[in-house]
Amino acid sequence: MSFIDAPIADVHIYSLKKFHDDRGWLAELFRHDEIAEEFWPAMSYISFTRPGIHRGPHEHVDQADLFCFIGPSDFKMRMWDNRPDSPTYMHRMTFVAGASDARAVVVPKGVVHGYMNVGDCDGMVINCPNRLYMGEGKKEPIDEIRHEDDPDSIFKMND
Repeated sequence: MSFIDAPIADVHIYSLKKFHDDRGWLAELFRHDEIAEEFWPAMSYISFTRPGIHRGPHEHVDQADLFCFIGPSDFKMRMWDNRPDSPTYMHRMTFVAGASDARAVVVPKGVVHGYMNVGDCDGMVINCPNRLYMGEGKKEPIDEIRHEDDPDSIFKMND
């Protein structure tokens, strides 16, 4: 089974523009008037990942992610369209984002995804998913299929 390196339907990637002044900078991560309502965030969290470490690949049954890569490191982001009813089923996308190219990416449910810190310092990622982690009051099962736990997975960060 092999993937086609090509765009994936419903994945939305956009640049994060930094507005600089004498105090530093700021960047708008998302705006309701720029992304579809189905992807509007329900929560947000921040993570730091060490150089050479990856998170994922995994996918969600109901959740969409909105990852923001700003720096201070760079990340290789990889996605695989695992939705049999998608016009881009079996497509794979890979790009680098972060300090060198600040970007955000909306990852729809059913799209397998992972990212790896390819820089030389700890890297920060902000995620603004459209569902609450473990649901209201953290009383629901975690919406995650973890392919990184399967040594025979077809979803590889490096190949």
